[in-house]
Amino acid sequence: MSNNPRAELAHLTAALEEHLNAIINSRGEHDAAVDNTYVAIANAFERYEEALFDAYEEVTPLEVFIEDEDDDDFDYDFDEEDDEDDDEVEYYLDEEQK
Repeated sequence: MSNNPRAELAHLTAALEEHLNAIINSRGEHDAAVDNTYVAIANAFERYEEALFDAYEEVTPLEVFIEDEDDDDFDYDFDEEDDEDDDEVEYYLDEEQK
């Protein structure tokens, strides 16, 4: 791992490109290449986030989603309010952007 955020960003970008290529060339629903590049993105992102924090004490607004292998169904209610997340940022378009 590098402590250089720019180098880690380049690794993350490359991992995203490899993932896209694996999806384009996928041989089915459970293609190992897609799964492997999925994991590579998560690992590259974590390294980037750590390097960014080490260098500048900053983070991205992104989070790695870890799927619980015991739970086959992704059951998330997007309409449900999360009272624990009081620091959530809401974005509004001004009248010129609408």
